[in-house]
Amino acid sequence: MKIDIIISADDIKKEKIENKIVVVIDMLRATSVIVTAMNNGCKGVIPVLTVDDASEIVKNSKEEFMLGGERNALKIEGFHYSNSPLEYTRKSIEGKTLVMTTTNGTKAIKGCSGASNILIGAMLNAKAIASRIVSLNKDVVIVNAGTYGEFSIDDFLCSGYIIDCVLKLVEIELTDISVTSHYIYKNNEDIHNFIKYANHYKTIMQLGLSSDLEYCCQKDTIDIVPEYKDGTIL
Repeated sequence: MKIDIIISADDIKKEKIENKIVVVIDMLRATSVIVTAMNNGCKGVIPVLTVDDASEIVKNSKEEFMLGGERNALKIEGFHYSNSPLEYTRKSIEGKTLVMTTTNGTKAIKGCSGASNILIGAMLNAKAIASRIVSLNKDVVIVNAGTYGEFSIDDFLCSGYIIDCVLKLVEIELTDISVTSHYIYKNNEDIHNFIKYANHYKTIMQLGLSSDLEYCCQKDTIDIVPEYKDGTIL
């Protein structure tokens, strides 16, 4: 088994992910939202690229959907939820289907078609992701959503932690970028000491979303692995 990393949604290439396990990470905050919502009883999450796509699904269906997501880290006008995982409580989301669009995360998920499995990862469920990877026993590509097509420290650090969890279970081959990600994590296991240098961290703090940051940096509080299949995360 080999683990590789793609550093942003804009860098996804079909030949790198085809027939491989993909783990999509946007820890601040889209994949943390998805993992939280699913853990709190959400029926499914439908990721879409645009606000118009989300509105069309709701308008053209008899099923009741909830709308969630962000643009520029802020709640979209007319949506039920923002991109804060703290809003997706059991009381608010249980039994409901979420239609979600975000700047980086949903773009990364939608860009991974052709992979054998598309798993949704975060710090919150890293050990569960590692166990699933080992059970599937195929080459893995960790796709970092990044920020506006650029490398993002937070996603890279999360990748390193997932790799660390896998290494505790089985011997694996790592590409150079995966070795680097793991090395950075092992030298910064207290996530906050390094993640504070990320541009997206600064954006979240400027918006007064420090509670979101604290939540998303928690390790292994959730033991589920959402998976994207046929347009829906289940």
